[in-house]
Amino acid sequence: MDNLDWNQLKAFLETAETGSLSAAARKLGLTQPTLSRQVAAIEQRMGVTLFERVGKAMALTPTGLDLLEHARAMGAAAEALRLAATGRSQAVGGVVSVSATDAVVAHLLPPLVRQLREQEPGIAIEVISSNAFSDLLRREADIAIRHVKPEQPDLIARLIREPVANFYASEDWVKVHGHPRRAEEATHLPFVGSDRAGQYLTFLRQHGLPLSEANFSCYADHSMAQWALVRAGMGIGAMMDKIARDTPGIVQVLDDVPPVRFPIWLVTHRELRTSRRIRVVFEALAQGLA
Repeated sequence: MDNLDWNQLKAFLETAETGSLSAAARKLGLTQPTLSRQVAAIEQRMGVTLFERVGKAMALTPTGLDLLEHARAMGAAAEALRLAATGRSQAVGGVVSVSATDAVVAHLLPPLVRQLREQEPGIAIEVISSNAFSDLLRREADIAIRHVKPEQPDLIARLIREPVANFYASEDWVKVHGHPRRAEEATHLPFVGSDRAGQYLTFLRQHGLPLSEANFSCYADHSMAQWALVRAGMGIGAMMDKIARDTPGIVQVLDDVPPVRFPIWLVTHRELRTSRRIRVVFEALAQGLA
């Protein structure tokens, strides 16, 4: 394969990032036909298909996805060279997206985002609240805060710590139902469920609570909605101790039941090694969450 044309590589990168030829053309200041010819040329030069048309969008093929990381590294290196040549190689700026569960987004991230903004005013944080795993390999986020270690070998993961969660209820609920302390006292008490598929029930049973579906007074699949129902007196729910301590009108119950331990993993893709702004945010989050 001959040496790649840098304009063609930029056409590939921008089309991959924006997902459409028209958006990429606008960003590069080209006409759409010109950009389309450059994408076709790099595909012909490399002998692979990089994109598939899905309606008006351009979706990366598996081959295109594999090559995207290498193309980004080349783009980052070219940008670093440009900055060094102009004496601005230490400048840090741009947007870094961080995905986390709604509870982490609502209670743990805001002070860290504020602190990071004060330290690095050129970086803007995009916070993505999602209880589903963001696909870092497909760039749904730059960094993800997860409670499960990722299995993909192309991701970089660091175990930050293992906080604990306990069981809580509202003060009004305790006035009505008393203050249960042992697992066997929970048999006939109402709980706030998180799903109707039985996964949360199975978890509670494995944790030593002899419950059935009849114990659930209501359900909420997002942790902050579930916590709001606990605060409203709908039943017992589990919550990270740090969040519970900051919530007025809440009482710890089932004190004799062992706490729930869960890991906090900080996860990113291999661009951590080539993108200084992602490195800066990753390290700041690692320190703040620890």
